[in-house]
Amino acid sequence: MVLLRQELGDVLRDVRLQQGRTLRQVASRASVALGYLSEVERGQKEASSEILAAVAEALEVPLSSILREVGDRLAVMEGIEVPALDPALQRIPDAVPDELVRELSSYAG
Repeated sequence: MVLLRQELGDVLRDVRLQQGRTLRQVASRASVALGYLSEVERGQKEASSEILAAVAEALEVPLSSILREVGDRLAVMEGIEVPALDPALQRIPDAVPDELVRELSSYAG
């Protein structure tokens, strides 16, 4: 049986190690007890959404990226092919496109 908490812990650990950070550094920055974060990384504890958000912020990685990686890993384990994300969907515009503003303005009157 695939456990979500195990994969989530693995992803958090992988990201932390890729960044060359210690467990102590991330726990301190996230204001999470060192022992608790260790248990989360080992898949022994299920972290709340607040804890996950704090750890993601401490790692300077969007929570959505962490969750996507977890989802992709679970899909592979379940034998589901994971399609590549369309590059256009990977970017969230930081402004409403002018064309859309003009189009919506024409409806307003």
